[in-house]
Amino acid sequence: MENFIQQFTQSLWSIQDLTGTFSVMDITIWMILSFILTAILWWVYKKTHKWTSYTQSYVHTLVMMWMTVCIIMLIVWSNIARAFSLVWALSIIRFRNAMKETRDIWFMFAAMAIGMATWTKFYILAVVFTLIISVIIFVMSRFNWFARQATSQILKIQVSNTLDFDHIFDDVLVKYTNISDLISIDSVRGWALTELVYNVDLKNPNKKQEFLAEIKRLNDNLNVTLITGYNTTDL
Repeated sequence: MENFIQQFTQSLWSIQDLTGTFSVMDITIWMILSFILTAILWWVYKKTHKWTSYTQSYVHTLVMMWMTVCIIMLIVWSNIARAFSLVWALSIIRFRNAMKETRDIWFMFAAMAIGMATWTKFYILAVVFTLIISVIIFVMSRFNWFARQATSQILKIQVSNTLDFDHIFDDVLVKYTNISDLISIDSVRGWALTELVYNVDLKNPNKKQEFLAEIKRLNDNLNVTLITGYNTTDL
């Protein structure tokens, strides 16, 4: 037992950390700078995005992804052989389950980066990265960073094939919405009905029931669906 303890203690003391090529301050500065630059880029993305597909989770993922890539580059930059070995390690990883949340993909990627750093003996790098990225995730989630006041909603209207739908809903859409863009026209129920899909921005969100009631009056009480959480939920 004593021999085992002695050997275990010696093995701990013999662990070599390869992070010595750069200090903890260097790692911190690089990560914070990477975060600031990518945050600026995706702030511009949020302000200039005009469609309904904007999601806060996607922006968070990209910000964190760039920070993770920064860490991986720190691991491989001083050793070509290590770079090739890491590429080989990444190539054998396969995702067998489809991930609905973009953040889930990043967490898998971050776990791989931490494993790479530990495997290649960049222990301090792994620890600093884990601490900093965890703090940033909590801060972005706590203060709801990169969220956008999204009022765009998806409106689906089913109409009879005999109905002239080109302008029948125009007055109602002008009355209740600021924006009403026709996205698609598709046949449903074995070509028995036509489904119109609009991107709408309601003037008064409290009048959803009145809005839908008027739509139903015009489409002979066929199915009408208003997806109100399109920008924040996973469809």
